[in-house]
Order: sequence, then structure tokens, then C-alpha cells
Amino acid sequence: MRKFNVTGVCVPNKNYMVDIGEKLKKIKDLIDRECYFTINRARQYGKTTTLNMIPKTLSNDYICVKISFEGLGDESFASQELFCPTFIDQIVRALHFTSISKEYIEKWNDGNITNFKLLSRHITEMCKDKKFVLMIDEVDRTSNNGIFLQFISMLRTKFLDRQVNMDYTFHSVILAGVYDIKNIKLKMINEGSYTPAPTEGKIYNSPWNIAVDFDVDMSFNPYEISTMLKEYEIDNNTGMDIAEISKEIYNYTAGYPFLVSRICQCIDEKLDRDWTLPGVQKAVNIIIYEKNTLFDDIYKNLTNNEELYQLLYNMLILGESYTFKIGNPVIDLAHMFGIIKNKNGIAEVSNRIFEIIIYDYFISIDQTNIKTRKIKGVISEVVKNGKFDMELCLRKFADHYIEMFTEKDIKFLERHGRLLFLSYLRPFINGEGHYHIESETRNQRRMDIVVDYGNAQFIIELKVWRGEKYNQEAYEQLLNYMAIKKADTGYLLTFDFRKDINKHPKAEWVEFDGKRIFDVII
Repeated sequence: MRKFNVTGVCVPNKNYMVDIGEKLKKIKDLIDRECYFTINRARQYGKTTTLNMIPKTLSNDYICVKISFEGLGDESFASQELFCPTFIDQIVRALHFTSISKEYIEKWNDGNITNFKLLSRHITEMCKDKKFVLMIDEVDRTSNNGIFLQFISMLRTKFLDRQVNMDYTFHSVILAGVYDIKNIKLKMINEGSYTPAPTEGKIYNSPWNIAVDFDVDMSFNPYEISTMLKEYEIDNNTGMDIAEISKEIYNYTAGYPFLVSRICQCIDEKLDRDWTLPGVQKAVNIIIYEKNTLFDDIYKNLTNNEELYQLLYNMLILGESYTFKIGNPVIDLAHMFGIIKNKNGIAEVSNRIFEIIIYDYFISIDQTNIKTRKIKGVISEVVKNGKFDMELCLRKFADHYIEMFTEKDIKFLERHGRLLFLSYLRPFINGEGHYHIESETRNQRRMDIVVDYGNAQFIIELKVWRGEKYNQEAYEQLLNYMAIKKADTGYLLTFDFRKDINKHPKAEWVEFDGKRIFDVII
């Protein structure tokens, strides 16, 4: 029986997998054109699985070999003398799992190759009459990249010589890792792992400028997700609405491969195969509270990079907008880590799940800097018998706000009031629900929050008072979003920083175009 898999490589006869046939066709086209390229994507984005699938799509004209630099140890990259035999050994080991002749494998197995000059000649001889596709996984897993940069510089030279019929070399070379070559340079500078000698300056600056752009979208669209669910449904007959569930999974994950498979795995193994929209939401709720290497990487990168932290904080908490500009080091870094994406020229967090865990990260970090009080008793009032009372939650928050903050805090509140509300809200839904922010409404004036708790959904708009005209617009904007969500009830929380107003909060139900809105002004 096949299972969903989120650890290691996915195997078709053991795991349910998305049909990536269209992606593989595009990769094959690059290989057919003798291109060298890099598949650089974030952690757990299906790079290794894709590399393993490539040989299945290529004709018998190709020898496909995948090797990996993971687990080789620093000593393998200490010198050419140590690297070259290691590289050849990996090639030979991989060739044993192809249909190539033993004679050809033995020719590769030359133990006298101890430097790049000899290795270059050896590659020329071995590729003379062969279409050899070399795939190298985990290219950024070495602590000393100097030897590796010299190695790929050698491949670059051979590629250029082949273009003018002056050499034979690998038909195509594919590198895979989180860091593209240009970012390996950045990584080495930051980590101090490699200082190039004066003679290596050219290698250090442009080792891989022969590579073509890899523009294949490796995320899964709703149709691709449905191909995996169709295979699952054939085996299990759950009666799920495949199109609806595929779309809902995509809404939370934006097709991030690990997250797609993890949601499916949770539903299958932890939620008694509840293949419904609430089932997807429950799976998301499990995932956002679990510890995994993908989330750990995000937290680590936010903790270790102050500029990255500030970028995400400004985007999510302060509602600031950033142009997605390639060449901006912080934007490039956030994109390379898979945290942000380009949406119509604007930087946006890649998916709702990332957004939720990053909000929670900011809340946990900033709680020590925000005035607060214990709300344990309040939680039992707001959440009763598994039902969430959003009206009471907002009333209690208004009381909390007035009690804890004074006019001296206005400058802080103007920038961080939203974080204050989310920090207050979080303990109420912790473990039983989650929230997400609608990116289209996240700006300095307003923010729509959707809270899912059990089978109930609450739509809250947060805004800063900008005058009566904008207040009227807020009603209309909230109603429009309620219509999208098919909701009859909404909640409006307004932060009013005028000095001459009565500081007692306003909290009342109002009727607007036949809908009910709980309007709170503090």
C-alpha cells in the first residue's frame, strides 16, 4: 500500500506522488539543447525527487548519473588530490545502477586522477562518444567551497571549448541545491568558510555564467495536486471532492511540495481520512504547531539575519509593501529560502502556512516587549464547549487595551497595534484553530484576518482611524470580503489615536446592507 511521504526521496511504487510530467518535459528540453543549469530551490522543494525522475524521461541516447555532495565530509574538498578520486568514485558507483557496459565503467575507474588537469583529460576521453548527463545534488552542503568552485570552473572551460569543437565533455550538467552559484559566494563570505587566493579571483567571481536560467515552476498547481489525490482515491475510495480538496490545499500551501504532501499525510494518518474542507483546516492546524526541519530553517534564518527579520516584520506587521526587485540582497535571500515570492512585481510571503508560522514567531519574540497580563481566566469565558465567542473576545481585548496602555504608548501602538491584537488572540485559538491574513488587504490602513476555529470562521478587519470617510469605506470593504467568504457576520476593530476623543471603547452591533457587523473602536 502506497503512503504519502515527506521524508527523503519519493518513489512512485511506494509513495503517492504528484504527476510532474510537464515539468520533466521542460527539463528534458534543456538537456536536449545541451544546457548546463542549476535547480536552486528552497529546502524540501522536491529537488532530489525531480533529479531521480529525470532519467525516466530521457531516451536511451543518454547516460544519466546522479551523485551527491551530501555526507562526503570536509576532507573530500580539502584539495584536488582528495576531491578528484572522490568524484570519480561517485561516478563509478552511480554507473553500476545504469545499463552501461562494465567495460565503460572500468574505464571511468582510474585511480591515478589526482588533479583537475588529469580529471579534465579523463572527462574528455569518457565523454568522447557518449551523451553523458551529470546531475550533482546538494552542491551547497560543503563547508569549504574553494575546490568545488575550481571544479565547476573546469567544467565551464570544457563547455566553452566544446562550443567551438575543441573538447568533449558532459552533454549536460545539472546542479541542485538551495543556493545558486552566485549565492554560494555570498554564503561563503557570511560564514567565512573560504577565502580565495589571489590567483583564484576569476573563478570566485564567475564560475557558472554558462548556465541557462531554470524557469521551471516546481510548485504544484491545483490540477497537479489532483493527480496525486486521484491515485489515492483509486486505492481508498473515500468519496472526496478531488477538485475542491486540491484547491483548498493549494490555498494554504501555494503548491509548496513539502506542505502539500504533509497536509495529505496528516489527513490520511492522523485525521481518520477526513477529506473535507474542515479536514484540510485541521491538518493545517496540526502542521503549524509541529516541529520540522523546514520551519526550523525559517526560524533560524530570521534569527540569524536582522535585515531578513526586518523585511518580514515590515511586510506582515506594519503592512509595508516592497517591490520584488532582483538584485536587492535581502529580497534575493528571502526568495532563495522560499519565504517570499513575486506576485505581480510585489514581494509576498510564499504561502499562508508560512505566513501563520512567521506571525507566530514575531508574536513569541515580541511578547517580552509588549505589555500584557494573564488571560487564563478570560480564555475559559471566550471558549466554551468547543465554541469561540468572537464578540466577547473583542470586548475583552478592548478592556485589556484601555487598561494596559496610555497616551505615552501611542507611537508604539500606531506601528504595533496589530501585533498587540494578534498576541492577545493567539492563546485563545492555540492548538484548536488558526488564522491567516489576506495579503490583498494587508497595508498600513487595514488588514483582514480570517480566524478558523472548529467549524466556525470569523472575519475581522483591523484598521486605523483615518476619518469618517475611511470609516464608511471600511464597512464596504468588510462587506465585500464577507461576500467572498459567504459570511453574514463580520467584525471591525478600529484603533483610534485621536487625543480629544472619549477613551472609553465603543463596541456595538450594527446592521449594514442586511449584514451584521460588530463594530469596536478603541
